[in-house]
Amino acid sequence: MITSSDYKKSATLTGVFFLTAMVTSLLGAVLLESVIAMPDWLTTILSSRTQVYAGIYLELINAIAVIGIAVMLFRVLKAYNENIALGYLGFRIIESMVCIVAAICPLLLITLGQQHAEPGGLDNSHFQTFGHLIYAVRGYMAGLLLPIFFSLGALLFYYVMYRSKLIPRFLSVWGFAGVVLMLGFNLSGTESSLGLIFVLPIILNEIFLGIWLIIKGFSQFENWHSDESSKPKKPTI
Repeated sequence: MITSSDYKKSATLTGVFFLTAMVTSLLGAVLLESVIAMPDWLTTILSSRTQVYAGIYLELINAIAVIGIAVMLFRVLKAYNENIALGYLGFRIIESMVCIVAAICPLLLITLGQQHAEPGGLDNSHFQTFGHLIYAVRGYMAGLLLPIFFSLGALLFYYVMYRSKLIPRFLSVWGFAGVVLMLGFNLSGTESSLGLIFVLPIILNEIFLGIWLIIKGFSQFENWHSDESSKPKKPTI
């Protein structure tokens, strides 16, 4: 039996992890993409190594925060449905692994940049080809696999939150809508400056949710458990 004190601690830590994951993922992506997405990345990546390393560290912190969210929420979700809790945990672990792979790719680009700077190496076209392949792998991880596994976990999470009322239902509906918008845009394969419009709702939702959990916690804990305890038990044979 999880006490209200346990729920409060889990909510606070979960909120901290939500905010940490969101901030580090956004900042990490900005720092990395502003260097590795440039056409002349071979000549600029070495001079911008500090920025690239900072972006990598931030994305790795994001991966750790994602695991932290999953661990903190596992007991909460398990109290509602163990299968859903296991599914959520599994999706977020896979999401974290994808984050790590995506973060490692820029390290390979730095290695290519170092090899390119050495005399007597391969010609520039070979380095550009290898670099494009590595960047494509990162794009596949961050632009497709990451949103898919994030969305699968988020849908399970918001389903439980909506049914249990552990957070206000408007937050759950907001989260559902944000996930659907983001996932639809990423699966469409469309590259557009309007992409921010589709991902902004879920970004704002997770920031708001993190703050809510830190301040308010799971506000309907008592009601949920009083409802559960009042349900008739199945007769035993």
